[in-house]
Amino acid sequence: MKLSYFCIATTLLLSPTLSAFAQEEGDKVRLSGSIQTDFLLPQKDTKLGINNIEHKVLNNTYVDVNASYKNFDAGVRLEYMQHPLPGFEQDFKGWGVPHFYLKGRFNKVELTLGHFYEQFGAGFALRSYEERSLGIDNSILGARIVATPFDGVRLKALAGKQRRYWKLNPSFISGADLELNLEQWIKPLQQSEPYLSVGASLVNKNEKDEDILVGSTHRLNLPHNVSVIDARVQLQHKGVNILAECAFKGQDPTLNNNYIYRKGYVTMLSCSYSKSGLGAIMQAKRSVNMGFRGVRSMDGLSSFINHMPPFTMEHTYTLAALYPYSTHPDGEWAYQCSLNYTFKKGSPLGGAYGTKVKFNASHVHAIQNNGLNMPGKDGYGSAFWKWGDATYYQDINLQVEKKLSKSTQIGLMYMNQRYNETAIKGEGGMLRNNIFIAELKQKLSHKTTLRAEAQYLSSADGDKDWLFALAEVSFSPHWMVSVSDLFNSGSTKQHYYQSFVGYYNGAHRIQLGYQRTRAGYNCAGGVCRYVPASKGLSLSYNYNLVLLFLYHHLYLKKCNIAATYIEPCLCQFIVFNSLTSSLRKFLGYL
Repeated sequence: MKLSYFCIATTLLLSPTLSAFAQEEGDKVRLSGSIQTDFLLPQKDTKLGINNIEHKVLNNTYVDVNASYKNFDAGVRLEYMQHPLPGFEQDFKGWGVPHFYLKGRFNKVELTLGHFYEQFGAGFALRSYEERSLGIDNSILGARIVATPFDGVRLKALAGKQRRYWKLNPSFISGADLELNLEQWIKPLQQSEPYLSVGASLVNKNEKDEDILVGSTHRLNLPHNVSVIDARVQLQHKGVNILAECAFKGQDPTLNNNYIYRKGYVTMLSCSYSKSGLGAIMQAKRSVNMGFRGVRSMDGLSSFINHMPPFTMEHTYTLAALYPYSTHPDGEWAYQCSLNYTFKKGSPLGGAYGTKVKFNASHVHAIQNNGLNMPGKDGYGSAFWKWGDATYYQDINLQVEKKLSKSTQIGLMYMNQRYNETAIKGEGGMLRNNIFIAELKQKLSHKTTLRAEAQYLSSADGDKDWLFALAEVSFSPHWMVSVSDLFNSGSTKQHYYQSFVGYYNGAHRIQLGYQRTRAGYNCAGGVCRYVPASKGLSLSYNYNLVLLFLYHHLYLKKCNIAATYIEPCLCQFIVFNSLTSSLRKFLGYL
């Protein structure tokens, strides 16, 4: 019955769009969108702490549809998480339409009404975005205008409220951003062809007062308006790119900073160079008390208005990503240096096919803190150039990619890591890890490729040693099969295994798997979310709606919104026609 309600709601949402598509030849309506649905049939596992199974089937589903007609765009998203996947239970449970928008373009002005995402500069003052794997969607419901009144001038202004799961934060956000491309106006710059731009942003949060007590007698006088001012300059010439940015935040007592009245700031300098076969980047960032939330008395991932990039490498290998870094909004010194070089074919180190070498070093350190964070006080002081006592994170790694023949390629990696589990998670001490990784890609035939990984993490700290192995075979262009095992050979002696079969056909992607996953942190861009352990059979399905409409539009135009046709139409809309009946039985557990 719940599936039927979901089918009805989705069909009603899509029916105006499908009707518009039927007139595409005359009105030139363009459609785009996607369907993403992930299922898990959970199983008990006492060793993982999974002792009770409340629902037989867990599911996260997202349906996005966007339509464009002349100078107008419109879009809507339906989310169904009545019984959400592990880690989404507390706040994501439910279903509805949390995202919709209408956009119009008029000469040099673009106006958006509804939900939208936006970022000013590096995001120090404002970044609204969606990251489904982390459960982040802090879109803004309101209005945004983007104007380009003159060449080289772009102005943005916005106002609205920030999404928090199925509700809106009570605070009101407003802001403006101005960016000037100076080479448009300065003739010497035009002759030498550099790119020089300057930008400035102002974001304000208006939040009602609330009762925050110090002890049992004193009530804090909370600011109703908190502003962040951001300024930046970027110079790019040939292979050189230099970006400097800083931001300043007014007094913002929150739960995160223990309700102190210290102002915040962040400064960043990034320099990069690239040319054929060579790439290098050096970055440094210092931040102090730059957590900027839509709700002052809230903890956790949600409701951040701004974003602080971590300046650490985002690893894709399993053991390299086992202990990811989460940015400290209270303050940190962060440094990163990366160097990529390709030894040319025919050189002593390049050989017959060339050799790629990548070096990366990241270091994040505490700032000096020479005061106490007493609620209602100014809080700690911090000398700009001085470090604190703690190292939060350090990662030094070297990667080599080498093609041995037309059908064989290998990759090797060594990584030395220091991970302050106490500073990042609250307990655990300093973990000192050495990680060794080998990867093989072997073309077995014209359409068959094998990829294999062997990884080893050596450590005397925490859970101690880890082993990981993976084998993946792809049968072009449609099939992929993979098996892997993550084994803690140190303290727990636990296996965390996964096996998947994937099928790809045009815009269709379907994957069936069985997995046993450990509890841990899932991170992206320095933002991390704790994911509990899980075990069971999984099914994922993705589809690009543009191709779906082109393929099925003759059938969909015949669909009647009458009750007798709603569910059959939608079920063919979501899955392959040949799989409809069997998948509906599977979903019947909902």
